[in-house]
Amino acid sequence: MDEYEQLKLKNQLCFPLYSVSNLITRNYKPLLDELDLTYTQYIAMMVLWEKKKASEKELGEALFLKSNTLTPLLKKLRAKGYVDIKRDRKDGRGIVITLTEEGEALKERAKNVPESIAKSLNLSEEEAIYLYKILYKVLEVNNNEEL
Repeated sequence: MDEYEQLKLKNQLCFPLYSVSNLITRNYKPLLDELDLTYTQYIAMMVLWEKKKASEKELGEALFLKSNTLTPLLKKLRAKGYVDIKRDRKDGRGIVITLTEEGEALKERAKNVPESIAKSLNLSEEEAIYLYKILYKVLEVNNNEEL
């Protein structure tokens, strides 16, 4: 085997992951444009639709995002009327994000997004579940190393 075989694009795991990520993000774009959300705003809203209220730290951990990314994102969601942002009463340094009625109403408009994305992929349900598990295994290992 050629000593530079590992440098061929076709032999890189990162390239198909990167390309699929771009493909999926492009598939989300028209759906999220209808909701006036970026992808990052959308995933933040998904956490809040589930929890109704979360600290900035909890939201960052759920999304694998740091505060410097979350702060401008949350300000934009607040400007759109989807969330309230307040200081944590118990810990004045912490921030609590609460879903507003408008934010909750957006959930109804977004309910078909996951199904639309699933249909855009060339995967069976079993393949999608398997891929999901593998990707989260990679995330789990890498996030545990950071801690």
